[in-house]
Amino acid sequence: MPTGLKRYQEAEDFHFITFSCYRREPFLGSPESRSTFETIFEETREKYAFLVLGYVVMPEHVHLLVDEPRSDPLSLALQVLKQRTSRRINRAEARQFWQSRYYDFNVWSGKKSMEKLRYMHRNPVARGLVSRPEDWAWSSFRHYATGERGTVEIESEWTVCRRQMAKLDVQI
Repeated sequence: MPTGLKRYQEAEDFHFITFSCYRREPFLGSPESRSTFETIFEETREKYAFLVLGYVVMPEHVHLLVDEPRSDPLSLALQVLKQRTSRRINRAEARQFWQSRYYDFNVWSGKKSMEKLRYMHRNPVARGLVSRPEDWAWSSFRHYATGERGTVEIESEWTVCRRQMAKLDVQI
């Protein structure tokens, strides 16, 4: 591990994670590659049983706001996510797909969670990819704005309400 890099895991915090494509190349530049990432992200979320508060997939990097898996280290889930994405998108080429490592910021408060969600959701607008956050399909913004279910399950008030309604339907 590089000098000065500290990770605070197993603290039951949410984590704001950022990782980039190798040399910031736009390997996630196509809609198909971003959708592939989302599919693999959801498969990884299910396998490692962690919650997702938000995410955005940009052409050359990804931001995630997640909690820690129930039984495995977060670093293992991220390693699997990156490896599976690289293999599926990068099949024909033997190039390095991801930069090594990832940036991890522990999120200790609801206020900080909201700050990170706003930052993520505004990222495509700030980069000039779209004029409004809802126009970028590869993020959790639409879920928060409308309750829309996307490829990745987002832990939110919408999701909790759906679960409660499903329980009521079963009991009736």
